[in-house]
Amino acid sequence: MADEARSYFDASAPVEQALADPLKRVAFTCESLKVTTRLMHVIAWLLTQRAWQRGEIGEGELAADKYALGPASASDPALVSGLPFAARALVEGSQELYERVARLQDRMLSATRARPVPDVGPARLLMDRLHTAF
Repeated sequence: MADEARSYFDASAPVEQALADPLKRVAFTCESLKVTTRLMHVIAWLLTQRAWQRGEIGEGELAADKYALGPASASDPALVSGLPFAARALVEGSQELYERVARLQDRMLSATRARPVPDVGPARLLMDRLHTAF
C-alpha cells in the first residue's frame, strides 16, 4: 500500500491541477501527507513488532511510548468525498489499516499489562532464546 500511495501521489501533478477548486487542491495535498504519515507509522510499528519477536527489544521495553504507534490525523469525510476515486481509496484504505493496527496495539498492551512479567536476568533470557532457536 505504501508503494501504491507513493506512486499515485508522485504522479498526481496532472490530477492535482485538474481540480478546479484551490481548496480541493490543498485538500488533495493534505490528504496525501496524511496517507503517507499513517502508512509510515504502521510500517514503523510493524518493524518494532518484528524486532520484539526476534528478541532485539524486550517485552518491558515494548510498552514504552517510543515504540507505540505514532499519532495520525483522521481525514475529513466531506473533503475526501471530493477527491478522485483512486485518492479516496488510498485515504480510506490507509485510515482503515491504521485503525486496525491501533486496535491490535491496544489489545496487545492490555494483554501484556494483565500478565505479570517475571523478573528474569539477561543471561536467562539469552539461554531461552538459544533454546528456542535450536
